[in-house]
Amino acid sequence: HPLFCLNQYGDVERALLRKGNVLSADDWRSVLEPVVARYRDKAIRRFFRGDAAFAQPGIYEFLEEEDYEYAIRLPANAVLYRHIQDLMAPPTTYPEKGPLVYYASFPYQAKSWKKPRRAVAKVEWHPGELLPRLGFIVTNFCPFYTSDAADVWLWWCCWGACIGLR
Repeated sequence: HPLFCLNQYGDVERALLRKGNVLSADDWRSVLEPVVARYRDKAIRRFFRGDAAFAQPGIYEFLEEEDYEYAIRLPANAVLYRHIQDLMAPPTTYPEKGPLVYYASFPYQAKSWKKPRRAVAKVEWHPGELLPRLGFIVTNFCPFYTSDAADVWLWWCCWGACIGLR
């Protein structure tokens, strides 16, 4: 079960081959710490993008201590759903092409977290589908120097696709 840390160009910064029965984020520290140390003294903005397996308070705290900006997918739960309740009503009309997409941004604190963090939600209503497609991200930054929730998703899905642990 390999764990990769890639840079923005898709180059492997570090990798770890693990047993096949471990969780996706297992032993993240041994992969991420040497990469963070390599860039610690550089005067650049540093980013981290991770999938839901990396939604762990220890990872957020480590990245915050190291002055990294991050966007990490959050597993959905009832509390997150309550924050987007107003976006959950099925639309009566759809655009001619593509889905109807809504974004939301709100403070969120899971029980295991020491402090609240920014959560961003994306709700997609596709024509012909009974339920929306939902996603949540926890983040501490504003890509493109805006605070727009849609920009966080754009970064996470597109530009951030080559950054972080996988």
